[in-house]
Amino acid sequence: MELLSVNVGRLRAVEHTSAASGLSAVDKQPVAGPVRVFAPGPRGTGASGVEGDEIGDPRFHGGEDRAVSAYAREDLDRWERELGRTLADGAFGENLTTTGLDVNGALIGERWLIGSGAVLEVTGGRVPCSTFQGHLGEQGWVRRFTRAGQPGALLRVIEPGTLRAGDPVRVVHRPDHDVTVALLFRAATLERRLLPRTLVAAPWMESALLKTAREYTEKHGGG
Repeated sequence: MELLSVNVGRLRAVEHTSAASGLSAVDKQPVAGPVRVFAPGPRGTGASGVEGDEIGDPRFHGGEDRAVSAYAREDLDRWERELGRTLADGAFGENLTTTGLDVNGALIGERWLIGSGAVLEVTGGRVPCSTFQGHLGEQGWVRRFTRAGQPGALLRVIEPGTLRAGDPVRVVHRPDHDVTVALLFRAATLERRLLPRTLVAAPWMESALLKTAREYTEKHGGG
């Protein structure tokens, strides 16, 4: 298991974005590194947890529990075959492109040791938006990506450090529950009846997803 690339984005004007500024940094490119990762502070400050990476809409990106994003090269390869086009590392706006790691099967709260001692903790899955769809230029992409159920992971930084392509990735902790990135994503999107089940992962869950799960459970019961 290793990093294939570390990817950062710079703000630029795009047609499809929810940001009032009209700017987005979804177009992320691999950098040689080393690249520092760190806890960036609360969401809304405009901060990514990856040095050199910019945030277009801090309402939905960045902050402590969305500091870093990861996507598996194996899943990008599958989309290449399905879409009939080349997808470079970083094409889905991910900060980390991995290989040999089951990103969507990672447990919420699972911890990865990478590079110079950086420890990242899985908090949820990436929810697609119109900016992502506009970036790829695929009609109906949000629905298609959602139905595929392979969102990639969001992570918080537990221990800061530096990363570069080729760094090994080791899973150093797995919590005692069965809520994976893929399960939480399905629960938050197409199978909301699963939301009460995901609350066993509440201590580690990304805050917006946790709010959704709690509100649904309060209204509908379950668990």
